[in-house]
Amino acid sequence: MSFDDLLIELKEQKANQAELEQSSLAHLFNESFMSKNSNCKSMQEFLDRGNFQAYTKEDMNLIPEELLNRHVARETRFSDWKSMLDAAMSEQPIA
Repeated sequence: MSFDDLLIELKEQKANQAELEQSSLAHLFNESFMSKNSNCKSMQEFLDRGNFQAYTKEDMNLIPEELLNRHVARETRFSDWKSMLDAAMSEQPIA
């Protein structure tokens, strides 16, 4: 395998991982959870209302905690991001 082929393959793997992480965020904070616990129908709407651009868990970690906590308190029934994340995780079936 040439270096160029390896580079292309690595880029594809990274893109696939980003898609998986975005999907897992949408799955974790699904429409049912968001409608029940927030003023938003989707995680994307929640993020848009806060002017956040986050597509992966890594992106979420880059948002300053203070800003995210304030947005969570304003738009959801939770007092902070950790509480919201814990609640979403507790609703997921155990695999």
